[in-house]
This record gives sequence, structure tokens and C-alpha cells, in this order.
Amino acid sequence: MNTEARIRIRVQLGDLPLFGPGKAALLTAIDEVGSIAGAARALGMSYRRAWLLVDSMNQNFTGPLVAASPGGRGVGGSRVTDLGRRVLAAYHAVEIDAARAAGKPLADLQAMVAAEPGPSVAGEPE
Repeated sequence: MNTEARIRIRVQLGDLPLFGPGKAALLTAIDEVGSIAGAARALGMSYRRAWLLVDSMNQNFTGPLVAASPGGRGVGGSRVTDLGRRVLAAYHAVEIDAARAAGKPLADLQAMVAAEPGPSVAGEPE
């Protein structure tokens, strides 16, 4: 078990989950492999889930974060747009700033955790 305390940032607008670590990982994987299907495989998620996340991101920002070219194996593909790269860079900047700001308080919190914490319960409020 990894025992280092860390912060995971999820950006929300009201109740709308706008962007977080899963969408950031998906954008990064699409950028690396050049397709939504390949990125989904690399992340161990279904193509449908990946496509729905991409569709959500494309609808919730001022422009698409991913541009897809239909066509199937060997013909189509996807690329992260300039806006997608800017969103990803801004998200990573927020992560870095939050980690810096939380340094001492997070270390203090970690010092109060039991030596062997029990398992997390699915659906448990944080």
C-alpha cells in the first residue's frame, strides 16, 4: 500500500463534474496513442465510457478538447486540440499549486492516520 498522502483535484461547476484525474488521464492517453479506442484500452476502460467522457469534455468547454476523425481501424483517429492542451496544462498547474499549498497541513493530517488504516468502503463519503 502506498502510504504517501496526496491530493486529487476535481474541478466542478456547481454539481457538474467538469474535469479531474480521470479525464486528464484520458486526454493524455489520447494524445499519446492517437485514438479514443486505443486510449480506452490503455486505461482499462470501455470505448463507450471513453467516448462519453470525451463528448462531455467537448460539450462543457468553449470548444472541443478532442477532435475525432471517424473511419475505424487504420483510417480514423483522434487528436487533442490546442484548447485540450491548454485545459490539461491549467489542470496540472492547479494540481501543483494545491500540492504546494497543502504541504504542511497534509503532512500533519497524515501524521494522525492509524499505522495500518482499514480498507475504504465503496460509496463512503469523504
